[in-house]
Amino acid sequence: MVGRPFGGYVPPRAALGYRILSKGLGATMWFWMMYRIKEDGPVVFGLRHPWDHHGEHGHGDGGH
Repeated sequence: MVGRPFGGYVPPRAALGYRILSKGLGATMWFWMMYRIKEDGPVVFGLRHPWDHHGEHGHGDGGH
């Protein structure tokens, strides 16, 4: 079995450009996910309601 992966099938190797592109896109996905978790994580995990505004009281609407 040594040197014969997958029962004799040897998968083709991707070109260098595709490997670099896939790593860049994968890193972008993880950075975007971590950014969104940082921004919206408490709401997603139920630790804060989306309508809570960190103690703001009103938006200058004149007390209507």
